[in-house]
Amino acid sequence: MTEKFTRYDSADYLKTEDDIVAYIEAVTEDGDPALITHALGVVARARNMSQLARDAGLSREGVYKALAEDGNPSFATVAKLAHALGFKLSLGSRGSRGSGLATKQISGSQEDQPTKPMGH
Repeated sequence: MTEKFTRYDSADYLKTEDDIVAYIEAVTEDGDPALITHALGVVARARNMSQLARDAGLSREGVYKALAEDGNPSFATVAKLAHALGFKLSLGSRGSRGSGLATKQISGSQEDQPTKPMGH
């Protein structure tokens, strides 16, 4: 008797929006761009690749190429795909490092001056 195996695909286990959000949150914790791109591809397969391409304003072939294992999508493409999938991209601090104030180097004889953190 021969056993038949199928290829494992995480997309098969993303059944609900909560599953998808939990998966994306877990993947983005590490911050690995290749893993994030891979995860977008998994979510795209769990949903509808053709609809994603239309929503992102890209060709279906372009989406497959960008999200392929050897793909190297631009940041703009990743942002379009994330937005089309219902996600937003944001940047945040990796943790508390010091007082939260940035130091700005001024050339000349002036000393370093604290500056306001961005976004305030």
